[in-house]
Amino acid sequence: MDLSHVGHFKSSKGSTCRLVVFHLNKPFINLCINNVQAVGLDYTSATTAAASAAAIRWVSKDGIGAVGRFFIGGRFGNLFDDDPKQWRMYADFIGSAGSIFDLCTPIYPAYFLPLASLGNLAKAVARGLKDPSFRVIQNHFAVSGNLGDVAAKEEVWEVSAQLMGLGLGILILSAPGLVNSYPVLASTWMTMRLLHLWLRYQSLSVLQFNTVNLKRARILVNLHVSTSTVLGCEECNKMENILSWEKFSVPRIVFGVSLSDMLAGETSGLKVKKLLKLYSKEKYILVLNQQPFKDFKILVSFKDGATSLSVLRSVWQAYWLYKNHSRQENMFDQLQESLKELDHQFDQFLQQLRDVGWDMNSINLKVCKDVLIEDSPVR
Repeated sequence: MDLSHVGHFKSSKGSTCRLVVFHLNKPFINLCINNVQAVGLDYTSATTAAASAAAIRWVSKDGIGAVGRFFIGGRFGNLFDDDPKQWRMYADFIGSAGSIFDLCTPIYPAYFLPLASLGNLAKAVARGLKDPSFRVIQNHFAVSGNLGDVAAKEEVWEVSAQLMGLGLGILILSAPGLVNSYPVLASTWMTMRLLHLWLRYQSLSVLQFNTVNLKRARILVNLHVSTSTVLGCEECNKMENILSWEKFSVPRIVFGVSLSDMLAGETSGLKVKKLLKLYSKEKYILVLNQQPFKDFKILVSFKDGATSLSVLRSVWQAYWLYKNHSRQENMFDQLQESLKELDHQFDQFLQQLRDVGWDMNSINLKVCKDVLIEDSPVR
């Protein structure tokens, strides 16, 4: 935008006025048009109908994002205490995907509403995953109950980082030719986003929890069954894979299975009674996969009154069976032998965990309560 002419003239009342004429160069006009079109507005129409349509578009895309947050909070609220590092990382991945949709709106202005709606939905889901998981991480640092102080300090660091990023963004956008070059702009965004994800992963990788969740329980139990030793908090947290899914872990352990599924559909009274008698002292029932030509899989069902310690006991038994099972031997004989080893070694395992600094009063192992077996005496 250039100031092309400044002149003076006298009004009808005799006062002197100054006339300023601006000349809008073509690149500036194109930039304004592109920005207007990118948010779903048609710059050629200024009617009430166009304004109403634009308002409906904005409300629609924001409403879809709100539905996404509502769904995450209502459906998956019980996941974040178990593995906050994983869900905090996934939140950044999903938020990045949402930003990609926003980045595509200037290229396809005719599809602004679906693109912006998908972007808002993805970012809302990401926020629904980020806030609860980050609250768990903040609570971990509040060792003396000073959660408010920890949250306030985190807010200062976050605002400082945002201001630095804002300043860096202004410097980048002020570079000649960058604003009008979409490939360069997109490449710059992608580079910064990848750097952000890498830094997020590094920060979560060094985060150390002294509580036992399912991932850390697998690492600790696997080593103890093999060597009768346990890892400390630092070593175990370093070995924990933040991005891995439980369903891909080996051995495969499925919790909350019904008795009919555990026995492959054979719900004969004799087998059920034998299982209940075998696990009369436990708050769970565990069996090996009985289907031939299938991968090794452990099926676990919990009884009324099962606790996190019951889940940990079932994981220990599952790993012992994984390392010592034989397809030629009778399943009940193997289960009986694994229970004997569990009774013999599990208390020692817990004591070793306490000795190296694990907090055994806060075991983050959820009992799957979809299917519960009534705990009644077997005659």
